[in-house]
Amino acid sequence: MATLFDINLFALSGQLLIGLINGSFYALLALGLAIIFGLLKIINFSHGALYMLGAFSAWTGLEYLQLNYWWALVLVPLGIGVFGILLERTLIRPIAHEDHLYSLLLTFGIALILQGLFTHWFGSSGLPYAIPEELQGGTRLPFMYLPNYRAWIIVFSLVVCAGTWYLIEKTKLGAYLRAGTENPQLMQAFGINVPLIVTLTYGFGAGLAGLAGVLAAPIYSVAPEMGSNILIVVFAIVVIGGMGSIGGAILTGLAMGVVEGLTKYFYPEASNTVIFLVMVLVLLTKPAGLFGKEA
Repeated sequence: MATLFDINLFALSGQLLIGLINGSFYALLALGLAIIFGLLKIINFSHGALYMLGAFSAWTGLEYLQLNYWWALVLVPLGIGVFGILLERTLIRPIAHEDHLYSLLLTFGIALILQGLFTHWFGSSGLPYAIPEELQGGTRLPFMYLPNYRAWIIVFSLVVCAGTWYLIEKTKLGAYLRAGTENPQLMQAFGINVPLIVTLTYGFGAGLAGLAGVLAAPIYSVAPEMGSNILIVVFAIVVIGGMGSIGGAILTGLAMGVVEGLTKYFYPEASNTVIFLVMVLVLLTKPAGLFGKEA
């Protein structure tokens, strides 16, 4: 057994891997939340339910339509994105100019309805979803065994997060998007269709939640509660990174996954609360978050 300063390197590297995987999901979900809140000022409590919906869509696609993992990885985020667009157009837009509390309560209600429906249809037990054949097996590294599917999740999530950050922060399309949400009257005067931008942005954020759900289906049980269990943690990560900070959500999501993994090794009793402890410390010292802008 490999040890260094009485530290079991096999166990430590295993927890770090789990931390990186959880961090990848945190980053993807926090990115979607940060986009929706940062650009649209909507507190979206239905984000966890959309993540759950993505996992169930992949499962039902495989069970009833023979839709394999790779097709689900493309089609499910598109479907969840369209569902998000319908939510924005029919339920959220009418209260867009009201206090943030209204959107919070509305999206929380949507989440409860979706979770209740899926619990009624499928029960509360987790459903299995097989790892695709191409990503089964793993690689034995000096200090750990690295399953291929877990490595795929980390790499794919990083590529999606980096691509989204580049699109919003470095391209002309992202500039239009930021300007359209910060000063919609001015952009409309230039002929930019701001309501369409808002709708597509919400749909994109919802699609990211659906994508995270498809990625999670093979390693977590597909269950109605899977979204509510992770949502509070993701909200804490968005607060730590800075509400609305795209880069902050990505970096903080990955970092908190690693911190959580290390805590599970060195002090397991605190692993479920360490992210919230970090959030309290950050709010006490930097209320706008690590990467947020002071008002």
